[in-house]
This record gives sequence, structure tokens and C-alpha cells, in this order.
Amino acid sequence: QVQLVESGGGLVQPGGSLRLSCAASGGTFSIYTMGWYRQPPGKQRELVVSITSEFRTTYADSLEGRFTIFRNNGKRTLILQMNNLKPEDTAVYYCHVLGRDIWGQGTQVTVSS
Repeated sequence: QVQLVESGGGLVQPGGSLRLSCAASGGTFSIYTMGWYRQPPGKQRELVVSITSEFRTTYADSLEGRFTIFRNNGKRTLILQMNNLKPEDTAVYYCHVLGRDIWGQGTQVTVSS
């Protein structure tokens, strides 16, 4: 069974950057479509970006090009580079295997001055 562990969250000022990582163990990482989701306070969980096994990406329209997803199949790692962060990006960010009920525990990102 695949297990996902996120890291890299924290407190950052508006305009700052963070780099989230998701380490996968078990399963065959390279064949999965992976995604980053987020759940802002008091709101539903939403898709931020997904990446297929062929490295095709789909970003949420609201990101305005500020976020970039990477995957390293050899290291079984999923990365989310977040730049020019805004207060509305504050959320718990989750790593997910799309099509399966497999989620990480989440990592908190807080954007505040």
C-alpha cells in the first residue's frame, strides 16, 4: 500500500515562497497520477494541481502561474513550488494519488504578515 508524507509547510509573509515535498513509499509511484490539494479554513478541499505519469499537468485557474509541480520518479517524490504567496493560499496542503483513496497527513501553509 502506498503511503504519502508531506513536508515543507510553515508560516511565510505575503510575496514569499515555499517548497512542499511529498515522499511516497510502497506501490509503483511512477504509474500514478499525483496531485496536490488544499483545504482552506472553513472551506472544502480543492485541487491545486495534478501531474500524470506522462508528466502532463493541470493547474487550478486561480493560481495565475504562481505554483509549479514537479515529480521525481526515481526518488518517489512530488514537489510543489509556491511563489508569490498570498493570504488566500493559507490552507492545509495534501498529497494525493488520484483515483485512489490515498492521502498524506497534510502540511499547514500560513501566509500572513
